[in-house]
Amino acid sequence: MTIAVYGIKNCDTMKKAFKWLDEHGVDYDFHDYKKIPPDNDVLKQAIEQHGWENVINRRGTTWRKLSNDEKSNINTGNAADLAFETPSIIKRPLITYNDSIILGFDMDKYEQAFIK
Repeated sequence: MTIAVYGIKNCDTMKKAFKWLDEHGVDYDFHDYKKIPPDNDVLKQAIEQHGWENVINRRGTTWRKLSNDEKSNINTGNAADLAFETPSIIKRPLITYNDSIILGFDMDKYEQAFIK
């Protein structure tokens, strides 16, 4: 099982996820949005599985910096483009494994997915 963790290295939620994964011996590849833009196919898959409302972090500062017009025009069709252009708006971490995606830090979901 190949596990990819997408996010920003210095994010506090990412640090929690890294710690949990490392403590449980889960091997993963890290993709830092600050160095390499997110994969558009992964973003589309995440939106398909979870809805744009869950993939786009609407509680962060990046969201708050968008104009009201920009916020009201986001939809399933253009959310991946916004996330690709502005990766800091994506909920972190975004973890892919097999054909599934986990959003955020959730110990219960991590245990179900990675501890056999």
